[in-house]
Amino acid sequence: MKKLIYILVILIAFSSCNEYQKALKSEDIATKFKLGTELYDAGKYNKANRLFEQIVPKYRGKPQAQKLMYMYSMTFYKTRDYYTANYQMERFVSSYANSEKVEEIAYLGAKSYYHLSPIFSKEQKETIEAIEKLQGFINRFPESEYLSEANILVKELEYKLENKAYSIAKQYNHIEDFEASIKSFDNFILEFPGTSLRENAMFYRLDSAYKLAINSVHRKKEDRLKRAITYFNSFNRAYANSEHKTEADKMNEELNGLLQEFITKS
Repeated sequence: MKKLIYILVILIAFSSCNEYQKALKSEDIATKFKLGTELYDAGKYNKANRLFEQIVPKYRGKPQAQKLMYMYSMTFYKTRDYYTANYQMERFVSSYANSEKVEEIAYLGAKSYYHLSPIFSKEQKETIEAIEKLQGFINRFPESEYLSEANILVKELEYKLENKAYSIAKQYNHIEDFEASIKSFDNFILEFPGTSLRENAMFYRLDSAYKLAINSVHRKKEDRLKRAITYFNSFNRAYANSEHKTEADKMNEELNGLLQEFITKS
């Protein structure tokens, strides 16, 4: 009995494969459309895509074109070809602006770039584009059922940009390029005023300014001591109960002592 079932399964699989190969070679676009739809509904997106690719140009202007282009663009998304998915989905939105599927496709087209966004330590070109595309979707469909998820994705992508900028500034601190670190943290704080990394950014800006000042040459020392103290005051006002408070207070005490000593000797 088991052997019979096994043989039947093999025969069905062979028949299905044979049907697919025949459809690929067929000149009948209706056959390709029908089998492609069946494969799509069965979740066999790669095979469906190959059939759809052959008939897309031949269905332009036909009543079935909208359904075909919907399935065709979705096969790219389902197979994680996100660059092509975005391209095809944007074409769908442009061509079928009144379709009941336009909102879904517009969202998935934008979300394709979310999937392309790399880890924060790499170049963030796709992350920036993903934010722009998702924000464009939000602006176009403010009442969308996908709005909540789209906003979550935007926040996640924005945090990735914040983390990238913060990490660069902190790396400058780590390699003791304190001027570059201070400038990078200044820019970070201005660019991302609501960031959850602001407390650490202000502390490490102070840390960079402190280290630059205490190791400074004489002619630059006074100005750098004063700048470091200014950064301490900003940090202390904003985060009086910070976990970095003890360390920051020690820096401030040393900075003020050195400044007083410098003024006395001058």
